[in-house]
Amino acid sequence: MIFVWLGRLVAVALIAFGALRIGVAVFVAKNFPDPDAYEAATRRYIGSGTTGEAIDQGIVFLLVGVAFGVMAQVGAKRKTGTNL
Repeated sequence: MIFVWLGRLVAVALIAFGALRIGVAVFVAKNFPDPDAYEAATRRYIGSGTTGEAIDQGIVFLLVGVAFGVMAQVGAKRKTGTNL
């Protein structure tokens, strides 16, 4: 039971972090057209790398979060004995 709850918690956290990372990367890419301002905003809000890399990482976090959620759901169904 505790592992199902932790799996759901991790899934929600990963999905939220992935969506936030994608949102910040899109915000930086759209609102800073000047190369110097873009570079400064990328360092400040994203860290190292580019906005494209941040979007890729966000998509990976989203997919891993969905996988954790599916595994937690399967674990919850098997625990209660109901069929899928």
